Amino acid sequence: MLEANEIRELTLDEIDEEIRQSKEELFNLKFRSSYEQLENPSLLRQVRRQIARLRTIRHEQETAAAGEQE
Repeated sequence: MLEANEIRELTLDEIDEEIRQSKEELFNLKFRSSYEQLENPSLLRQVRRQIARLRTIRHEQETAAAGEQE
């Protein structure tokens, strides 16, 4: 899991790729949890929070870039 300061160092394309990978991981975890017990059920929560963190920082960067263009 990436920390917020590590995410802020990424480009928008890299953040988009991390979001895609995290969503795929979340899907796989949900699928696995539907037919078997997960070793660490808190992973679902961690991945959801990671996606939210990535999306928040992506929005911050987009807003900052739009502000600089004006």
